[in-house]
Amino acid sequence: MEVIKAKSAGFCFGVKKAMETVYQQIEENANKPIYTFGPLIHNEEVVKELKSKGVEVVDSVEELKALKDGIVIIRSHGVSKDIYKIMEDNGITCVDATCPFVKRIHKIVDKESALGKKIIVIGNDGHPEVEGIKGWSNTPAVVIEKEEEALEFSCKLDEKICIVSQTTFNYNKFKELVEIFEKKGYDISVVNTICNATEERQTEAKKIAAEADVMIVIGGTHSSNTRKLYEICKNECENTHFIQTLDDLNLELPKSVRLVGITAGASTPNNIIEEVQNYVRINF
Repeated sequence: MEVIKAKSAGFCFGVKKAMETVYQQIEENANKPIYTFGPLIHNEEVVKELKSKGVEVVDSVEELKALKDGIVIIRSHGVSKDIYKIMEDNGITCVDATCPFVKRIHKIVDKESALGKKIIVIGNDGHPEVEGIKGWSNTPAVVIEKEEEALEFSCKLDEKICIVSQTTFNYNKFKELVEIFEKKGYDISVVNTICNATEERQTEAKKIAAEADVMIVIGGTHSSNTRKLYEICKNECENTHFIQTLDDLNLELPKSVRLVGITAGASTPNNIIEEVQNYVRINF
C-alpha cells in the first residue's frame, strides 16, 4: 500500500510568521504578560502548548479593554482598525503578526471603500479574518458565501463594487460567485485575494484525492481552510476522514486499498502530520 503526503500540507507562510513572532515574544519578554487576540491559529494543540508557556488568549473586545498592561499579539487572521485603537488608548503593546496577504486585503478595502465603492467579501461570515476585513471598510461591507446569497444580492446599477476574497476560500467557488455578479451587470472590480498557498494546497489535495482509495485531512475543527480541504477531497474520494490528531483516526483498511492520501490545513503542525503518516505506513 502506498501513502502519499501532500507537499503543501501544514503551516503556511502566515502561520509560520505568527508562530515565530509569539515564540520570540516569550523569549524576550519572560516577565511580561503575553496575550493573543483570539487563538493564535485554529489548532487546539498549538493553543494548549502556548498556554503552557504562559500565553493567554483574549477572546473578546471587552476583555481587551480591561487589560492595562502586557503584550497583545495580533494573530495571522488580522483584526479591524478599532482593535488597534483600543490597544493604543489603553497603552497596551501591540505586536502585529497579521499575515501579509491579509494585510494586503485590508489596504485594498480601506482604499476602495474610501473612494465610495461597496465592498463585497467572498468568504465565511463570522470568521475572524472576514471580521477583520470588514473592519477596514469605510462603507458597510457585505459578506457572500453561497450561490443563493449572490443571486439575492442587489444594489443600484450605478453603484461601484469592489470584490475581494477571504485568503482561504475555495478558489473554484470564488470564480463561480464572481461570475454571478458579472452577469448582473454591475460596475465591479475583482481582486482575487486568495493566497497562492491556498490555491496550491487545494489543487494538490484534489489531485491526490482523485487517485486515492482513502484520504485523510488533518486540521483543527475550527479551521476554515481545513474544512474546505475536506470538502474538496470528499468530492473526489468518498472515503475521506477529517481528524485533528492521530487519536481521532479510527481506520480499518481493507486489503483492496492501494493508495492512502494525506493532506493538512495551514494551521497543522508538522509533528502531527508526521505522526499520522508514520502510523498509517507502519500499521497497514
